Amino acid sequence: MLEPYVKLEIKNQIGYIEFFHPEHNAMPSDNLKKLENTIVEAGIKDAIKVIVLKSGGDRTFCAGASFKELIAIDDAEKGKQFFSGFANVINAMRKCPKLIIARVQGKAVGGGVGLVAAADYCLATKYASIKISELSIGIGPFVIEPVVSKKMGQTTMTQMTINAEQFYTAEFAKDKGLYADVFDSVDALDEAVKALAQKLASYNPEALKEIKNVFWQDTGYWDNLLIERAEISGKLVLSEFTKETLKRFR
Repeated sequence: MLEPYVKLEIKNQIGYIEFFHPEHNAMPSDNLKKLENTIVEAGIKDAIKVIVLKSGGDRTFCAGASFKELIAIDDAEKGKQFFSGFANVINAMRKCPKLIIARVQGKAVGGGVGLVAAADYCLATKYASIKISELSIGIGPFVIEPVVSKKMGQTTMTQMTINAEQFYTAEFAKDKGLYADVFDSVDALDEAVKALAQKLASYNPEALKEIKNVFWQDTGYWDNLLIERAEISGKLVLSEFTKETLKRFR
């Protein structure tokens, strides 16, 4: 079985950050921490002008939090730390001084939708359907709500949260502003991502940094907000309802 990883590769002033986990790119705490650190690292490298966030494999972009780790949580502090993983990555992405393009080749679920929404620009394939499933397992999308609502609107966030077991198509995600464009194949997606990244890398880096600041203005309070939201989820995961529901996923 392939081992989980997070890696950074620099090509032509483009920093390609790739993460992988054999369980449909689910993200355990250690991978989330590595992803956070890699985003910070790429943000300060002069050799990088623009960042592409991608995942390994060709079926799922990110299945969200690791259920194996979720099931093992046995106290509120561990729960808070677990859910803080996605909070810290989202905050690292919005504070990164480089523009981040998300390359979404497949399905995104829960926290995976949060990662996509935290990018500055997203390109996807027609297979990249999305689902916010947290409510169906007894918790809720508290950590990702601010960034998904910012990108797609509160009405869409509410719709997807309540219809927690429904996958929404890539075209739906495009119509609601999550994806800028949707392609028929991974090859076409990769060509478009490369072309856009190369174009952006040729622009004035100071202008790119300043426009990113504009994109994310008035979100500074998220540093605290997302950790507070992680604490809510960390308590809910200990509830009898959630524990019983999670047993089905063992």
